[in-house]
Amino acid sequence: MKTLAFLLLAAAASAASAQIQSDWERANEERLKQADEQVVPPPPLDKTQLLELKLPPAAETDFRYYVDQASISVGTDRIVRYVLLVRSPSGVENVSFEGIRCPSEYRVYAVGRPDGDWGGRATEWRSITRDPRAAQNTLSRHYFCPARQAIVGADEGRNALRAGGHPGIFLER
Repeated sequence: MKTLAFLLLAAAASAASAQIQSDWERANEERLKQADEQVVPPPPLDKTQLLELKLPPAAETDFRYYVDQASISVGTDRIVRYVLLVRSPSGVENVSFEGIRCPSEYRVYAVGRPDGDWGGRATEWRSITRDPRAAQNTLSRHYFCPARQAIVGADEGRNALRAGGHPGIFLER
């Protein structure tokens, strides 16, 4: 009888302790859920679907940036995902599948391989640098996060890229 009572008491205590969250856990609950997100990479890059990313005038660089318009998506988690192609002046290309958590964080989910497949492991969420030459900065500030909020859907992102910027961006942030 004592053993049964002890087991019932231990089970109740275990269930109760599993439900207790710290203040930090409650404040960061959404972020913790997104840390475990499972994202399926898009199909291989289709170079016929590339839209050039126009950098601001202050971002002088010889590199060219393109977004695969067919890859743009906005999840229920409000993360804008896309495939980015970066071309160096010598023609070397790097392809990555990324996400932006508006307005100030990004993550690389996978990198493109020469055979068109995806490889690598997802990075942690990183702060977007304020360097105007960084593609993620330009995508966040001028295309995918107008008024510091994620675009509503892929068409809004494609239209912003075609227009050279989102019509809802503020001139100064």
